[in-house]
Amino acid sequence: MKKTLAVILSIVILFGWYITLVGIGPISPIKDQIKLGLDLSGGVYVVMEAQTKATGDELKKLMSQTQAVIEKRVNQLGLSEPIVTIEGKNRIRVELPGAEDANEAIDAIGKTAQLQFVTADGKIVLDGSQVKDAGITQDKQHGGYAISLKFNSKGAEAFKQATTDIMNRKIVSTTDGIPSDAIMIILDKEIISSPVVNDIIPNGEAIITAGGTGGFGEDEATNLSALIRGGALPVELKEVQTSVVGPSIGMDALWMSIIAGAIGVGLIFIIMVTMYRIMGMAANIALLLYILIIFWVLVAMRGVLTLPGIAGMILSIGMAVDGNVIIFSRVREEIKNGKTIRVAAVSGFKRALGTIIDSHITTMIAGIVLYQLGTGSVRGFALTLMIGILASLLTAVVVTQLYVDVVAESKMFCKKKYFGVREVNGNV
Repeated sequence: MKKTLAVILSIVILFGWYITLVGIGPISPIKDQIKLGLDLSGGVYVVMEAQTKATGDELKKLMSQTQAVIEKRVNQLGLSEPIVTIEGKNRIRVELPGAEDANEAIDAIGKTAQLQFVTADGKIVLDGSQVKDAGITQDKQHGGYAISLKFNSKGAEAFKQATTDIMNRKIVSTTDGIPSDAIMIILDKEIISSPVVNDIIPNGEAIITAGGTGGFGEDEATNLSALIRGGALPVELKEVQTSVVGPSIGMDALWMSIIAGAIGVGLIFIIMVTMYRIMGMAANIALLLYILIIFWVLVAMRGVLTLPGIAGMILSIGMAVDGNVIIFSRVREEIKNGKTIRVAAVSGFKRALGTIIDSHITTMIAGIVLYQLGTGSVRGFALTLMIGILASLLTAVVVTQLYVDVVAESKMFCKKKYFGVREVNGNV
C-alpha cells in the first residue's frame, strides 16, 4: 500500500511541476498567475497622513473607514492590484504594482478631499457618503454615455430639496461660470462636473448628461462615475511620501532572487544526498512538493509575491530541511543503537516529532504577530513564512516519512550504508 502511495505521489509531483513550468489547457504556468509586488514588478507607492486630532478607538475607526474608501476608489479607477494598508497609527500606504503612468496613479490617489454636491450659491447639498451608487448608462437623447446616480434616503431628500429650490428659481449663482440652475460636483476642491438641473428629482435617482449634441465618451463617463462612486473620506489626508519603482529594477531583483533561490535549493539537494543518502533523496522529493504547495497556495489566496516574501519562503525552506535533518539524525541514532532499519525509521520519526512541532509552532506564532502588526512588505514576509511552516509540517512529517518507510521495507535499499551509517568491521 505504501509503495503504491509513494508511486502515485511521485507522479503527482512530476505532473505538478510540469503544470507549474509549462501549464496545461486553461491552466497557465505559475509565472503568469502569481502576482508580483511593487518591489518586483515596479509601480508606485504613496504614503498619506491623516490630518486629525482623534486618538484611540476613534482614530482606529477613522483610519479603517479611510482605508475602505481608498480601496474602493483605486479599485474602481482600474489601477492594477492595489494594496492599501494602515501604516502606524495615522498613515495610509497605497501600493500600485505594475502602474505604468506614475503621475496618473498619484493624481488618482491624491483626490482625498470629501466629495460634495454644491449649488451655484455655494450651499453644500450633500456629500459622497450619501451617494449610494454611480454608474454609466446609454444617453439615448444625445448619444454616447451618461452617468446614473443613486442616493440614500437622506441624500435623496436633500437632493429633492435642492432641485426644488433650483426649479423655483430660489438659487442665485455666486460662482463664476456656473449658472444658477446647476449643481456642482466637487472633489479635492476641484469641480469635476456641473450638470444643469432640468426638473425636480424626488426619488433619489438622477442622470448626468454631457448636454449639447453629444454624450460623454465611454472613458470620460467611466472615470467620472468612478470618482463620484469613490465616496467621501472621513478625514483629510496629506501626501507625505511618494516613490516610483522602475519595472527594470524590479525585474532585475526578481531574477537575482530566482537565481539565488535556485542555487540555494540545489546546494540543499546535494548536501542532503551526500550526508543522508537515500533519506536525503526522500527529503528532496518532499521538498519539491513543498515548493509546489507554496506557489499554488499563494495563487489560490491571491497573495502578492515580494522580495521579503521570497525571503520568508527561503527561510521556511530552511525550516523544512531542518525538520528532515532532525528526523534523519534520530533515525541514525536508532540504527547505531542496534535497531533494525525498519524499527529505527519508525522510532526515529516518533522521537523527532515533538521537537519539530514545537519549533514550527513557535515560528508560526511569530509569523502571526508579524502579519497582524506589520505593514506592507512585512506582511508579505509573514504570509509566505506561515504558508511555508504549514507546508513544511506536511512534507516533513507525512511525505518524507512515507518515502523513508518504503525504502526501509525494501530488500535492495534496507542497508545501513544507504542511510548514511558507516560500518567498520561489523560495527557502526
